[in-house]
Amino acid sequence: MRTSKLITIDHHISNEKSLHPRSTGEFSALLHDIALAIRIISREVRRAGLNEMFGLTGEENQNGDRVRKLDKFANEIIKNLILQNGNVCCIVSEEENDIVYAKNNENAKYILVYDPLDGSTNIDVNITIGSIFSIYRRLDDSIPVNINDVLQCGTRQVAAGYALYGSSTLFVYTTGNGVNVFTYDPTLGEFFLTQNDLRIPESGNIYSCNEANYYKWKPQVQKFVDHLKGANGSGLSYMLRYIASGVADIHRTLLYGGIYLYPEDTSHPTGKFRLVYEANALAMIVEQAGGLATDGKQRILEIIPTSIHQTIPLIIGSPEEVRLYEKYYRHNISL
Repeated sequence: MRTSKLITIDHHISNEKSLHPRSTGEFSALLHDIALAIRIISREVRRAGLNEMFGLTGEENQNGDRVRKLDKFANEIIKNLILQNGNVCCIVSEEENDIVYAKNNENAKYILVYDPLDGSTNIDVNITIGSIFSIYRRLDDSIPVNINDVLQCGTRQVAAGYALYGSSTLFVYTTGNGVNVFTYDPTLGEFFLTQNDLRIPESGNIYSCNEANYYKWKPQVQKFVDHLKGANGSGLSYMLRYIASGVADIHRTLLYGGIYLYPEDTSHPTGKFRLVYEANALAMIVEQAGGLATDGKQRILEIIPTSIHQTIPLIIGSPEEVRLYEKYYRHNISL
């Protein structure tokens, strides 16, 4: 381990608190709780084959996805840890049908929304998965928390982040002052800062999508992907890389540049990404790193949610590729 500059995530959170002299400590405590939950989930992910966490529960969530044992475990860890410590007034999760209100904490300022395990179909084959979260502040502390506090557009997020459980466990988050990456050292039980102010390349040569859906896409989306692959003499030769874990694919896009796209198709006419607890968080992180996120028609962070489990298309990544996608999508240009 490099020893010239060892900054733990707790130290980093404390330093950010010092930037806000009127802070009461609730926000910092909430980030500490999220980091602890990620430590616990990481431990269980690495022991999934030994602790009988592989396989399905036999249940389905509100989106019709089959719930896996590790999905349920991760959701319960985050929910119970966050609710018991009094720093949120409510939570929203992919694995919960409705808003879960915090008993006896109705006056707390913050709301946590999260996907406990993204890419969970990869659990049983030992491929990278992740957790996604974002934090909002209540609209009006003088009235009881209600659904309008949850259905805020992404520009109102006060923090967003994700964890990756892969060859190492990463914790990536932003509070609106750039994106920082922490790597977990299981021997010490600590997250250490390994990348400060992460920036996405202006463009790249990788595209990431489920190309099996090609014939379900709109013609302009097909033309865009064909263009990246060099069709009709475009001169481009982008590489396809697809893990089928959105948070992992987007993390690679952050590092190497290019574009991740999951557009609407004939099977999913409103897209598949959940706006409230997936797309908004990922969009905030990528924008803070200098990238862009769109549904093809508008900026993700400006979409006003209409329900807690609303789905949308997500196109996200380097500015050059996302702008080109929007040009194809909006104007249906021909090659």
